[in-house]
Amino acid sequence: MESIIFGAGCFWGVQSAFSRISGVVNTTCGYSGGHVANPTYERVCSGDTGHAEVVLVEYDTARLSMDDLLDAFWQCHDPTTKDRQGPDIGSQYRSVIYCFTPHQLAAARVSRDKQQNSGRWRSPIVTEISLADQFYPAEAYHQHYFKKRGRF
Repeated sequence: MESIIFGAGCFWGVQSAFSRISGVVNTTCGYSGGHVANPTYERVCSGDTGHAEVVLVEYDTARLSMDDLLDAFWQCHDPTTKDRQGPDIGSQYRSVIYCFTPHQLAAARVSRDKQQNSGRWRSPIVTEISLADQFYPAEAYHQHYFKKRGRF
């Protein structure tokens, strides 16, 4: 089992996308990449904490490769838009990959470069890739939000 953190806009949709992948064992919406301890949704939305809305993805490495997981990340959002995804605007919606191991970090950077050189994207990829810092789980009402409402 390994974990990695992805941010690709509103965490509700990101969690829904990754929860449906075979080999993903658990997903948790939360906040990471900021400078305030124990942030709340309201504080993160204000833009003053520096956190991104993210999803902690726990996966079984025997059933799901890192490359396949990264491919799913690139497919679920536009990594060329800085601080926004669709109608959601703000630094909390930025594209991020926060890694727990040097191997993940290297794989994420190689994957980003491969995507950038693929010709799929007209603009440069702006995804932030770094080692993970503190992860704070989001409030309970954010967890599996779409599933609770019968949307995904």
